[in-house]
Amino acid sequence: MLRNRKVLIPYLLLVAALAGVALWHQSRQQPVGPGQVVSSGTIAVGGDFTLTDQDGKLRSSTDFRGRYMLVYFGFTSCPDICPTTLAVMADALDKMGPAGAKIVPVFITIDPERDNPKLIRAYMEGFGPAFVGFTGSVAQINAVKKLYKVYGEKKALDEAKGLAGGYGMDHSSVMYLMGPDGKIVSYYDELIPAAKLEAELREKAK
Repeated sequence: MLRNRKVLIPYLLLVAALAGVALWHQSRQQPVGPGQVVSSGTIAVGGDFTLTDQDGKLRSSTDFRGRYMLVYFGFTSCPDICPTTLAVMADALDKMGPAGAKIVPVFITIDPERDNPKLIRAYMEGFGPAFVGFTGSVAQINAVKKLYKVYGEKKALDEAKGLAGGYGMDHSSVMYLMGPDGKIVSYYDELIPAAKLEAELREKAK
């Protein structure tokens, strides 16, 4: 969750960049729907990556060319926003029926030190068989976070609550819709209802 000023800085930079794309489209009289920004490919959000999936296999984002990817960054021990957002993704895709097969729901951990393939596999099973979960080395994950302008940083847990030695993760919370060509199409925050997300995805993935 966004808990402090340090977390907000990269998140606001991303929003500002995407808002600029919205203004560009408006200037060309191309309407931009609420809760989304359509990218012309002129902003540097996203990019190709190769990571380890929940089955321990190396897979690349290029494996999904020709399909859309709905990408979310989080961690398996997240107590609230991650499972809630992933459940919204799962619900929206279920509501789409057969059309949902055009979209691959992708989860990328921001906590690779703990989130090994086994943990991610168990976590993905809670949201449906279509979900693809990724982990990797700290360097690999940091590189992908940079591509997607994602913030994620360790936060020490409260010793007063008997949690000394553990840590949580502060992180931004954005779903990215990447097109069949690998370029960003739209983005959504975690507050979007499943029905609204379904409508947006159905419109974009015609």
